[in-house]
Amino acid sequence: MLVLGACAAWSLITAATRGGRPEGMLLAVLAVAAGYAAGRVCGALLPVAAPCAGALAGLGLAVTGPHTALGPQLAPPLGHTGATAALLALSAGAACCAAWSASPPTLRLALRLLAIGIAVAGALLGSTTGFAACAGVLLCSLAADHVRHRALGIAGLASASVLVAAATWAIAEDALPDGPAASLEGQLTGHRIQLWRDALRMVHHNAVLGVGPGRFGELSPTAGQSLLPDHRPHSAPLQQAAEQGLVGAVLLGTVFCWVLFALWRSPRSTPVALTAGAALTALAAVASVGNALSFTTVTAGAGLLAGLATARPLADERDAHTGEPG
Repeated sequence: MLVLGACAAWSLITAATRGGRPEGMLLAVLAVAAGYAAGRVCGALLPVAAPCAGALAGLGLAVTGPHTALGPQLAPPLGHTGATAALLALSAGAACCAAWSASPPTLRLALRLLAIGIAVAGALLGSTTGFAACAGVLLCSLAADHVRHRALGIAGLASASVLVAAATWAIAEDALPDGPAASLEGQLTGHRIQLWRDALRMVHHNAVLGVGPGRFGELSPTAGQSLLPDHRPHSAPLQQAAEQGLVGAVLLGTVFCWVLFALWRSPRSTPVALTAGAALTALAAVASVGNALSFTTVTAGAGLLAGLATARPLADERDAHTGEPG
């Protein structure tokens, strides 16, 4: 709560200093906190049914929600929007968490088939990234059962997130060799990379406080020239750094580190914790190259999954008090 409070407070400070609209950041903080609280409660009461219901709800939102949102439909590799890929990854993670929490083999198999169905839905929706993210979550979930030391798995997920964020920053800085840079530019589109470079220029001129929350679209030449501007650079770390300075970017990274730390300390089994971590890492990767965190459904879903994976089921507590096997 201290980390989320610091994010909210810093957005108000930068808005008061530089001008801007902190409401988006405040809403995201509220969505994460509410989702996390709901996940802790539902995960304690219904450790199998709650993540299953969350997976189905996320799939429904992925199919209907992002396509009806106002604004431009993004180019590949993000499919229709970054939110589609993010919701699919979170849904697949919730389904796999439910599978690991279930005892009957038939139910566990059905829940894993649900996760596979979510991945197939991503392919049918045209979200290549969503399909890849779901496949990655499924593979990580299956491999998690063989991980003896949870800390190693958490460290690997953190390293993957840092690598994606660093690659995004390097592309914006034009620091990659010509071959990889040209290949990535073809995948990400030149327009998106120009938005990233506009954000990086803002960071260079306003490294501490940024230009103010919500002001990127006003100050970005690339966004102003777009036929359908949505006033975002389509990269959560770069948007935070541009609008709220490097302090804002560090706070965003701190939130993710806190989630991974909570999963490391979670009373749930290692497969559940690492599966949730894999889904949230996939979300972090999508958010590094897209606008996924601009959708309240995504931020609330991330908090919900983190809460479900860190809740202690009441049945476990009853077993501990009575001395009966779970």
